[in-house]
Amino acid sequence: MRRCLLVFTAILSAASGCRRDEVTHFRVRKAAESTLARTVAPARPEVPSPPAPDGGLEWTLPPGWTESAAAGMRYATLKPSVEGRIDVSVVVLPGPAGGELANVNRWRGQLGLGAMDGSSLAAARKAIRSKAGTVSLYDFTSDGEKKSRLVAGLAVVGGSTWFVKMLGDAGPVGAARPDFIRLLESLRHDRAN
Repeated sequence: MRRCLLVFTAILSAASGCRRDEVTHFRVRKAAESTLARTVAPARPEVPSPPAPDGGLEWTLPPGWTESAAAGMRYATLKPSVEGRIDVSVVVLPGPAGGELANVNRWRGQLGLGAMDGSSLAAARKAIRSKAGTVSLYDFTSDGEKKSRLVAGLAVVGGSTWFVKMLGDAGPVGAARPDFIRLLESLRHDRAN
């Protein structure tokens, strides 16, 4: 008897919780859906590359390298002559752009490496001479079985910070590194200034 009473109470509770007049339906027109989709996740916004700041830089591409149109934050996108997964970007930001240590630690984070402190930063930095001044060079390789590598140059020119960064699989980045160093050495002030 007690068991029947428990079953009856459970059925009565379940039935009372399912009243049809509490269910609400909403309709969204298709036009609103597509507008929402474009607002939330644009496919690839067409953002022009930033204009050259005062005191801009020019460079000489190594043989076989190409330069393509840039967009968004990129000032330029360069393609080395080696095969494989590799990306070379040029980004210019006003002022100190967060500082050298913060940017180096962001790059290390992209490789899954831990952050550095100021003394480790100084030990990792190599100076490259160019006609535009000294370029700080950093070279990091990830841990793990499939290695990624980042070689980056940072230069402060005309009140702006220039980042020339090569990132990709360790093999192609290592093969392109000598040309990348020559690219950094070729940096010079643009002719307009």
